[in-house]
Amino acid sequence: MKSSNIGGQAVMEGIMMKSGDDYAVAVRKEDGEIVVDKQTYHSITGKFQGLTKIPFVRGVFNFIDSMVLGMRTLMFSASFFEDDGEDEKGPLSEAEQLKKEKQEKWLMGGTMAFSLVLAIGIFMVLPYFLSSLLKPLIPSYNLRTVIEGFVRVGIFVLYVLLISRMKDIQRTFMYHGAEHKCINCIEHGLPLTVENVRISSRQHKRCGTSFLFFVLAIGILLMFIVRVESTLMRVVVRIALLPVIAGISYEVLKLAGRSDNALVNILSKPGLAIQKLTTKEPDDSMIEVAICAVEAVFDWKKYEEENFSYDEKRSMGTWTEDSCGCRN
Repeated sequence: MKSSNIGGQAVMEGIMMKSGDDYAVAVRKEDGEIVVDKQTYHSITGKFQGLTKIPFVRGVFNFIDSMVLGMRTLMFSASFFEDDGEDEKGPLSEAEQLKKEKQEKWLMGGTMAFSLVLAIGIFMVLPYFLSSLLKPLIPSYNLRTVIEGFVRVGIFVLYVLLISRMKDIQRTFMYHGAEHKCINCIEHGLPLTVENVRISSRQHKRCGTSFLFFVLAIGILLMFIVRVESTLMRVVVRIALLPVIAGISYEVLKLAGRSDNALVNILSKPGLAIQKLTTKEPDDSMIEVAICAVEAVFDWKKYEEENFSYDEKRSMGTWTEDSCGCRN
């Protein structure tokens, strides 16, 4: 598999795809129309773009950028399904529109901050305290740390299972599957059609789900290296090391996306297994939306021309030859 370096996420009744600094959100409205919005994303690093290129440092900023962009595109998609009272009151004035945008930015920032604190509490701090309850039975710190790792993954899987029971989340997971299928279709040299996307895998090694698994697993591994005695400091260390953990996890994920090494494939298997929970098989209408998002920001035909030989394409059925020997 040859990495295209495109990525994305599912949003409400749609998909966001990003290639380089450009991203596009495709949303299917209630009347069936597909709306595509293409924009350029400017990193939070501002003038210090070089930070997103430094190994082990870039992971931290790319993670924050993905959260910001993810929340922005999610709010954009949700705007198509809100009860719109503006039609009754008439269009907003320029001052009212600016006020609304400012409120949305504060809401987005507050939501992100709350979500991050909650995630740290549930997936990083809570497992430590739960495993600490076993200290009278299991004196070994190393063994309790291993148990903490299993508790972390268990809580994460339980969380996914619980939210997957919600109808809206089930559809989001279907769009998530469509996103992966499109990327896999392209990276295996197939034309980006509904038929080819449908038969492609809904699992992908560069998925954010796999990134989260690496964060949970690598966080535990670092606890064997960075050791402190007091309970308070153990909690502080788990939080303070998050940027380091994110940086390492990003590099592992990036390596997994471009390598078919046997060891890398083994390390990717747990994340791919969890993706069976966070992705579902999409219907053709969802695949159509995903294709619209991809084609708005990525020239997949050029990519396949540059990365797949004629023989590779012919063996996969990508090209056919007519009686004149022309490639179609």
